[in-house]
Amino acid sequence: MNQKKRLVVLSGAGVSAESGIRTFRDSGGLWEGHDVMEVASPEGWRRNQSLVQEFYNQRRKQALECSPNRAHLILAELEAFFEVQIITQNVDLLHERAGSSNVIHLHGQLNKAQSSVDPRLVYELDSWEIKSGDLCEKGSQLRPHIVWFGEAVPMMIPAINLAKKADYFLVIGTSLQVYPAAGLLDYVPNHAKVFLIDPNVPDRKFGNKVEVIPEKATLGMEKIKNLLLGN
Repeated sequence: MNQKKRLVVLSGAGVSAESGIRTFRDSGGLWEGHDVMEVASPEGWRRNQSLVQEFYNQRRKQALECSPNRAHLILAELEAFFEVQIITQNVDLLHERAGSSNVIHLHGQLNKAQSSVDPRLVYELDSWEIKSGDLCEKGSQLRPHIVWFGEAVPMMIPAINLAKKADYFLVIGTSLQVYPAAGLLDYVPNHAKVFLIDPNVPDRKFGNKVEVIPEKATLGMEKIKNLLLGN
C-alpha cells in the first residue's frame, strides 16, 4: 500500500470568516471596535484586565454559535487521501469540529485558560466565560490561552518541522503578514507543490513555485480538492 502524501496547511482568519467570525484586519485594525493592542497584548492586559476578559468571553460565546464551513469540511475529507496536518493561526476550534485530526494552534485556543504567572499551566474551560477571581493552582488570575502580540509562539518549532516535510503546502485565508507564521513558507522543501488561496493576493513575491487561487476559502478549497484528486 502506498504511503499517503503529506498535505500541510497554514490557515488564517479568512477560513473562519465564512463561518461568521470577524477578523480585525478587515476593519482597519479594529477588532469588534477595539484597537487590537488593547485586547491582544500583555500591555493591554496590564492596563485593563476586565476589558480583555470580557472581549475574549464574547469571542468564545460567538465561536460556539458558529459552525464549520465547506472549507473546513473539505480539509477534513482530504484525510481519506492525504496525511493532512493543519497549522492554524485561528483560536477557534472549527477545524476540529469539522473532523480534522491533526491541528496545531499557533496562537492559542479560545476554549482554554492559562495562568497569568506561569504559561505552562493551561486549563480546559467548561464554559465560555473566565471570571475575575478564577485562579490557577498558584493563586494567580486565569487569562485567555492566547498568544498575544509580543509574546513567544511556543508551537512554532513543531510547525516548522511539519513544513519541512510537506509534499503539498497550502496557505489559506491568511495575509502572510503576521510573523513568525508567515515565515513557514521559507521552510517548505523545493520539491513541494505550494498553493495559496486568498481573494486578496498578498504583496509578496512568490515566484513560479506558488499556484495562487484568488478565491474565498470555500470556493478555493473546492478547486484545490479537484486539483489534488485529479477531478
